[in-house]
Amino acid sequence: DEATDPSISEENWECIQRFCDQVNADTEGPLFALRLLAHKIQSPQEGEALHALTVLETCVNNCGDRFHTEMAKFRFLNELIKVLSPKYYGIWSSEKVKSRVTEVIFSWTVWFPQEVKIQDAYQMLKKQGIVKEDPKLPEDKILPPPSPRPQNSIFDTDEEKSKLLARLLKSSHPEDLQAANRLIQSVIKEEQEKSAQVSRRVNTISEVSENVKRMDELLENYGRHELSPADQETLQALFQRCEKLRPLLFRLASEAVADEEALAEILQANDKLSQALGQYRQVVASQ
Repeated sequence: DEATDPSISEENWECIQRFCDQVNADTEGPLFALRLLAHKIQSPQEGEALHALTVLETCVNNCGDRFHTEMAKFRFLNELIKVLSPKYYGIWSSEKVKSRVTEVIFSWTVWFPQEVKIQDAYQMLKKQGIVKEDPKLPEDKILPPPSPRPQNSIFDTDEEKSKLLARLLKSSHPEDLQAANRLIQSVIKEEQEKSAQVSRRVNTISEVSENVKRMDELLENYGRHELSPADQETLQALFQRCEKLRPLLFRLASEAVADEEALAEILQANDKLSQALGQYRQVVASQ
């Protein structure tokens, strides 16, 4: 619900990543996820449907073979076709949603040429005249080819855990399989924590950048006595918010001590924030 919230204009990537992590963690994750996504894609609210399609494409790229197998079944493909078909939801689905659904199915015919049902579903849409010509996929929106496992998985970097997991999974003893399950769960939890840290860092730095830019604009007008009472309130609110962001940046810096690039990014944001706060105090005090 959070990842497909129609009231937000931008994608909530933290929620989308958590959704993908949950799909990978649960045995029945792909099956349940696709049922939920089909329901959201068929939503009469355009924003909700478009967000759900973004979640779907992200899952295709991050959730591996189990997800691809479920996605390529007629059970799910038919739910997408209903969005396009005038016999079902096509009569009231927006053109933007229908265009995205068509792009998604067509892109899968390119990525998964071995999946006969996807090819059949797409050819049926063309035969019925629902799809008149192959969509031109925007280069900036084509995701890289899907990978069977999220990149930078801890199993790729921790050889010891990778070998242990392989040995446990080969065992026929129930206790070994339980241990393998616990190991997978702990690894997923670690990756979720790493992902949450990255999301916090990206979101905070982005907020700092936007707030500092807006403060600079308002301070310039303030100095020229061209600021309305409403803008003065906005400026004060931005100052208060920026003061609260400082300790958050310090916490992020302590989390990122091992990552030089991330730490440099945080320190640069902190410098900009400090300059903006100092400028505010100087300009407002002089007035």
